[in-house]
Amino acid sequence: MPELPAVPKLLATAVQALGGKERKGQQTMAAAVAHAIDTGEHLAVQAGTGTGKSLAYLVPSLRHAVRTGRTVVVSTATIALQRQLVDRDLPRLAEALAEPLGRVPQFAILKGRNNYLCLNKINSAIPDEPAEAELFDAFAISRLGREVQRLNEWVSETETGDRDEVVPGVTDRAWRQVSVSSRECLGKSRCPFGQDCFAEKARAESGQADVVVTNHALLAIDAISGIQVLPEHDVVVVDEAHELVDRVTGVATAELSTAAISAAAKRCTKLIDEQEVDRLEGAAEAWHALLDDLQPGRWDRMPEGAAPVLALIRDAAWNARTALAPQGSPQPSDPEGAAARNQALAAVEEVHDAAVRVLTTFEESDPAAHRDVIWLASDEVRGVARRTLHMAPLSVGGLLRSRLFGTATVVLTSATLQIGGSFDNLAVTWGLPPQSGSKVDPALASGAEAPSDDKPVRWNSVDVGSPFDHAKSGILYVAKHLPAPGRDGLPPAYLDEIERLITAAGGRTLGLFSSMRAAKAATEMLRERIGTPILCQGEDATGALVRKFADDPETSLFGTLSLWQGVDVPGPSLSLVILDRIPFPRPDDPLLVARQRAVESRGGNGFLSVAANHAALLLAQGTGRLLRSTDDRGVIAILDSRLATARYGGYLRASLPPYWETSDPQVVAKALERLTQSLSQNKTPV
Repeated sequence: MPELPAVPKLLATAVQALGGKERKGQQTMAAAVAHAIDTGEHLAVQAGTGTGKSLAYLVPSLRHAVRTGRTVVVSTATIALQRQLVDRDLPRLAEALAEPLGRVPQFAILKGRNNYLCLNKINSAIPDEPAEAELFDAFAISRLGREVQRLNEWVSETETGDRDEVVPGVTDRAWRQVSVSSRECLGKSRCPFGQDCFAEKARAESGQADVVVTNHALLAIDAISGIQVLPEHDVVVVDEAHELVDRVTGVATAELSTAAISAAAKRCTKLIDEQEVDRLEGAAEAWHALLDDLQPGRWDRMPEGAAPVLALIRDAAWNARTALAPQGSPQPSDPEGAAARNQALAAVEEVHDAAVRVLTTFEESDPAAHRDVIWLASDEVRGVARRTLHMAPLSVGGLLRSRLFGTATVVLTSATLQIGGSFDNLAVTWGLPPQSGSKVDPALASGAEAPSDDKPVRWNSVDVGSPFDHAKSGILYVAKHLPAPGRDGLPPAYLDEIERLITAAGGRTLGLFSSMRAAKAATEMLRERIGTPILCQGEDATGALVRKFADDPETSLFGTLSLWQGVDVPGPSLSLVILDRIPFPRPDDPLLVARQRAVESRGGNGFLSVAANHAALLLAQGTGRLLRSTDDRGVIAILDSRLATARYGGYLRASLPPYWETSDPQVVAKALERLTQSLSQNKTPV
């Protein structure tokens, strides 16, 4: 095969073909990614909004795949970025690089099996059992029926069976009626619809692709399960890498509830001896009685009476599993019988594995040595109280180190990877050794020793900057004069401050609040005080709200910090981003509290390494909604005075771009008024 053009030349060709402009940060990043692929050295790249990072990692990835015949996996955290890559970036890039690469590069998208419609399930008569709360809720059942009917009609139209193509979307409950997990799947050879299976087609297509786009969850499943889900690959690009630890933790988290045990028992009905079903139902009743007597919260030690009940659940589930699939027994010959058995097997195995996981955790008497964090949570579903035991890994760094970084060259990128001015803080959570030495300086907030390994893991980092001139484009206003936030909702002074800011901005405001309760309260009270429209998260689908917000410059949009992921509004409709408080995690979050204690037990600063790092990432992501194009201008207003007065304030501000800073409300009000006047006079869209 003739030598392919170098990455800089390919990037220039791509940029010209796509009608873009050469950007220094993009060129630097592309060169760094190419170097990482060539040397096998892992790479962390911070690339600010507007850098063009997708192109910067796709060009060297495609070149590597075409040159070597090996697949590159690109993993994202959000559906929006997946769609951007597969529907826009990769098709255009493949066409632009076809000539210099000597052929049209191939790409595919791959998700977990339960994201695809199952033809066998939708053509069989094996419905899921209704959830307990829905047994007495006629509206829920009728809604479920309507959604399932719509999915039955959609099956004749879809070519991919991909849930994300169902518009409008359906509830998780409805989707479970037409999909299966990997455990429940019959397998291509045994399924009567195996040749037409949407999941199998997607997997086959990915096996022939140069670049496979997937999500962090499937990447985690591939790593955790030890079963090859993704095609053979030697390079992984993790975009939105600031989300990686949370997504992997989510996949590695399990739960055990009365409803899950009862549902497993119901699935076994008519498939095994009634006595075994009764044992599982009895275990569910014992679990319900135990949890009712316990207070929600973290389990540092096994509560009295819990071990025998967990052993009962474990044994009952194992007996049911053995009865469902006796050693050497053949699969049921009829597809419906096989599917029913597989679904029952999956249910009892999940119950069994969860019980074993809890029992195994407490075999170690020292809480500091526990690898899992166990906690009891209580919530309500349509007025019905429900208690669930959760189990999550204290850390996923070791898993990522061995199963991700140990098997491929990994490039991690995001607009926000430096916390407190350092890459080390996130690197340690990924399982990488800190660059600053064998132990992170406590001042950098990690306080964790590098994982031990015979082979040193090599990685590098680079901040390629941003095309934005943050100091000239944005003002960071910290309302130092306001009281520190309390627990009793928004103080009147906060509402007065928000009113003044929105009035000066003429609307054009994204308000990000610490809770949905605070967002709704602010919306309700300020609608009576402000003449411009205010929308609130939850009043409509997020996409519809963002469109309304973008279409009317006088409109403001309020919501929680989760809203930022769906907001990308360049231009005159967004001039002001307000955060009511520093987004620290809840002080009663069992997993984060356990992680803080683990850092402190090693002599580190638990608050900085966990709570402050969590807040810093959310601050950076939330404030990043302001500047989405090089022409954008505006103000980020943080009402929490602790950002200016607390000792950790400087650490948090070091995680943000270099905005021009002030705590003078008059300066900010006048700046917003000038900007509003300028935008009003210039009717041409920015």
